Amino acid sequence: MDLIQKGLEIIENQIKTIIKRMKNLLVLLVILLSFGFANSQKVYVVNNSAFADVKVYVVNSAIFADLLVYKVDNSAFVGKNDGEWLFVSNRAFADKKIYFVNNRAFADLKIFYVDSRIFAGWNNKDKMHLMEKSKP
Repeated sequence: MDLIQKGLEIIENQIKTIIKRMKNLLVLLVILLSFGFANSQKVYVVNNSAFADVKVYVVNSAIFADLLVYKVDNSAFVGKNDGEWLFVSNRAFADKKIYFVNNRAFADLKIFYVDSRIFAGWNNKDKMHLMEKSKP
């Protein structure tokens, strides 16, 4: 009986150690993910303006744009709130949900797509708050 009791105590202690390590790993993972995604500009395009954080209109000239946008294709290259956008296919991974409007009068933000990341950035810094990451 003593042998069984000691065996159960050893197993119980091992389980407690494993749970403690898992908690530590979970905390570390949350911290790393927070830093990794804190300033990214991942956008998701919604089909209904009611679900959008920002209504966007694409202008035909950079001089009319509030923001010059460069599309990146890899999350490693996503910038801060600087016009480098990664379009994601899942709204859960998005920092902002946008809706493209057909009339500039209904837009919160006017953008123009640029061919190089060096040209990305804000023409109208008064609108920067629109693309700042929402706090949970």
